[in-house]
Amino acid sequence: MTLKQKKHTLDVIVTVFIFVAAVMFIMPTVLTIANSFMTSKEISANYGSMFSNMTDDKKTFISENVNLKFIPDKVTFDQYRAVLFKSPDYLMKFWNSVILTVPITLFQLIVAVFASYGFARYPNKVKNIIFFAYIILMLMPYQVTLVPNYLVADKFGMLEAAEKLPFRGAAAFLNVFSMIWTRRAVILPGIFSPFSVFLLTKVMRRIPVSYVEAAKLDGAGEFQILTKIYLPLCKSALVSIGMLVFIDYWNMVEQPLVLMKDAEMHPLSVFLSQINTGDVGLAFAVGAVYMVPTILMFLYGEDYLVEGITYSGGIKG
Repeated sequence: MTLKQKKHTLDVIVTVFIFVAAVMFIMPTVLTIANSFMTSKEISANYGSMFSNMTDDKKTFISENVNLKFIPDKVTFDQYRAVLFKSPDYLMKFWNSVILTVPITLFQLIVAVFASYGFARYPNKVKNIIFFAYIILMLMPYQVTLVPNYLVADKFGMLEAAEKLPFRGAAAFLNVFSMIWTRRAVILPGIFSPFSVFLLTKVMRRIPVSYVEAAKLDGAGEFQILTKIYLPLCKSALVSIGMLVFIDYWNMVEQPLVLMKDAEMHPLSVFLSQINTGDVGLAFAVGAVYMVPTILMFLYGEDYLVEGITYSGGIKG
């Protein structure tokens, strides 16, 4: 076998492996969307044996085969009608997810821009030690810091109930601020997460110094250097980091459960983690609705995500 034939065989093997892996990763999403259009009777016929065993006190093996179907026998929108119109609780939990995730993503990026600019532009021993501490904190799982966060939030009185809104009944903007304020026990630790600072600092450190020197010769100040040089060159990185942060906090479960006493303020991700086995069909519809923002974000920002990962300070590898 020639070298060219070996290379062709290797390419075929790698392609088949990637295809199989892609199918395995996308299958749960396709099944969720397909099953959300099935009737409750059909879902029970396909998965009833599996979920009936989940409700038993004793762990038993599934005696019947689970039927994975990608095409419903009868398409119905009853599940979506129940989620979107008949039961407002699901939409309220959806907006709870938005109220938690959007401020965390937005302000985490703002904090990361200024912190990363300081780390990248003026490195010294003290900042290197602080940056190393950022790396240590990023490597630690969130569950390790969950109890300290709870103690601090409780000490500062941030574990408030929903009825303690400071501006209840006021203008729309103040109402939004009130909803964010009552969720600050979850939002504040998320805003100062080290993940964005670490990644953005690595990107900013790759920006050639010659760009900054040329800007200084033209009389640019620090703010102009940040806004005219660093931010445009880091645009793809900012979008990709924002997408990763949004998806991470969109799926959070432990933080709201521990740091929010009022169950009415819990996001939709908590509901999906505590789904009642008697409402499996409804869970598929809720899951499909829950995936819409992340899927749209990925479809819109796929190019930014790939470019942000491969970007290296004005020079693409």
